[in-house]
Amino acid sequence: MSVVTRIAPSPTGDPHVGTAYIGLFNYTLARQGGGKFILRIEDTDRNRYVPDSEKRIFQMMQWLGLTPDESPLQGGPNGPYRQSERFGLYGEYARQLVADGHAYYAFETAEELTALREAAQAEGRVIAVPSRDLEPGAAQARVTAGEAAVIRLKVPREGETVVHDRLRDPIHFQNREIDDKVLLKADGFPTYHLANVVDDRLMGVTHVVRAEEWITSTPIHVLLYRAFGWPEPAFAHMPLLRNSDKSKISKRKNPTSVEWYQQQGFLPEAMLNFLATMGWTHPDGLEVFDLAEFGRAFRLEDVTLGGPVFSQEKLRWYNGKYLREVLTEEDVTRRLHDFLAGQKVTLPNDAYFRAVVRLMTPRMEVFSEFLEKTPYFWSEEYPVTEKAQVAIEGARDLLPDLAGRLKNLPDFGAADIRAAFAAFAQERGLKLGKVMPPVRAAVAGTMESPDLPDLLATLGRDRVVARIERAAQ
Repeated sequence: MSVVTRIAPSPTGDPHVGTAYIGLFNYTLARQGGGKFILRIEDTDRNRYVPDSEKRIFQMMQWLGLTPDESPLQGGPNGPYRQSERFGLYGEYARQLVADGHAYYAFETAEELTALREAAQAEGRVIAVPSRDLEPGAAQARVTAGEAAVIRLKVPREGETVVHDRLRDPIHFQNREIDDKVLLKADGFPTYHLANVVDDRLMGVTHVVRAEEWITSTPIHVLLYRAFGWPEPAFAHMPLLRNSDKSKISKRKNPTSVEWYQQQGFLPEAMLNFLATMGWTHPDGLEVFDLAEFGRAFRLEDVTLGGPVFSQEKLRWYNGKYLREVLTEEDVTRRLHDFLAGQKVTLPNDAYFRAVVRLMTPRMEVFSEFLEKTPYFWSEEYPVTEKAQVAIEGARDLLPDLAGRLKNLPDFGAADIRAAFAAFAQERGLKLGKVMPPVRAAVAGTMESPDLPDLLATLGRDRVVARIERAAQ
């Protein structure tokens, strides 16, 4: 059987790292099974709908390289792929359940439901909806007469509903503890439960891989599949991403928007690699691997449920590894230049820019750090830290001679500069630790910079000498 998976995000805000996380595992499972990966937009919650959110979801998936086989953009044989465009389907299926005795029309007002809910809570039971016991013909007559009604699932009052999850032991739910969920609202809009099951069935979804927060909804979905007489898909509920304190990841404690990580200059490959380790470990112990390698090694059964921590520090580590060890120097330069252009920063992609990138790649983890750490490469108005000022003040007697020594070097390459420093230190009876730091402070305004001879050779003789002379005044 060909594997068909899907993600079904709601366009209600920023594209979430949780959507990327679940999308990665669904995409990989479909590719392994030679099947299809579907992106469906669940936009029936019009109160929370954000107009540009859908477009941003598409952009996130494109950035990550998780291209669906069917979606509102690509189209496909099972469209439309927005629930708002499938509106007419859900009423038909809800009414079919009523006709078959698996659902019923309910006429209770909001005030009546509040009173019923309070009584149920006081007695420690689920809400009992009086409309459930109406004679079907009488209920239909009221609907035909124009009375407002919702359609509720008629949950069996006896027995249990068992959810079989590929990552867990069977989960048993007592039917008496499951209330009769609304399937179709009075305005004709479906609830999540009905639309989700109908769409998954009509789109041929074989594996429902989603976050574990949906476990409590799954018995409703299982009951719906059984009521319709449809085979259940394979369910797998992935562990939730957690903050460092093990709470559910939230933007109050951790940036959750994928766009934020893009704007900080994270790489999509690093993000995918990191997300792949959320609840899964490569069987060969590899930490750094690409999407293709993940597809070769991944088995759904190997996912662990310990509550993976979404650590920004670990993600930064991955990103740094990709910059230094995976991407070529040419690729890093090109991507950084594109990133800066996207930030409205114009720098020529010339030999000087490439030399600066070469120096800074070992010293940055994300692209947004590049300009923060390199102001002295682009302007004479760079800041001078307190430590750098102290180093300059302590070596004002050395700086003029150092400037002269560097000015008169036949060649201004890194090796020549290094040799000049060594000779100067020997002549003065000083250690290099007394000679080089004040030069670094003078030319960069900071004690943290690339290897000093490489830095000076990149800046160029004229700029270096002028800065040391200025600092010596």
